[in-house]
Amino acid sequence: MQYRVRKAHVQDVGPIYELLKSLAKGGLLLPRSFANIYESLQTFFVAEDGLGTGTIMGIGALQVAWEDLGEVRSLAVRDEYRGQGIGQALTLAVEKEAWELGIRRTFALTYVPEFFVKLGYRIVGLDALPQKIWAVCFNCVHYPDCKEIAVVKDFAR
Repeated sequence: MQYRVRKAHVQDVGPIYELLKSLAKGGLLLPRSFANIYESLQTFFVAEDGLGTGTIMGIGALQVAWEDLGEVRSLAVRDEYRGQGIGQALTLAVEKEAWELGIRRTFALTYVPEFFVKLGYRIVGLDALPQKIWAVCFNCVHYPDCKEIAVVKDFAR
């Protein structure tokens, strides 16, 4: 199936919310409110079908964590579209935006580290990401018993 990756638009907030909500119910992602999605909309990319129906197949976002560190966040692909390279395309779009902003290291917290390892990330301990831990994780309901695995990718300068 054909798809294209683009920056998210305001009309994408509903589908982004629904996709994140469905995966949060399964414990795969933390939920995000409508307000949070609106506030961070400019950080999102969406993969939509190439047939012009506007169907959102997957999403991903770049959260700037520090001057040299960006997070691949809210990476999600609808079940029926998995295995078609959409997650990889969204991750590459996030990485490209990070590069254009001058960020030379990206990371993700994930339950599926194998996906990121295939894209050149390496598994690290959470202590390798103190900016994330103190800014966000410290206030999470899952802290300190988080089961997510940290992965990091450094880009050549």
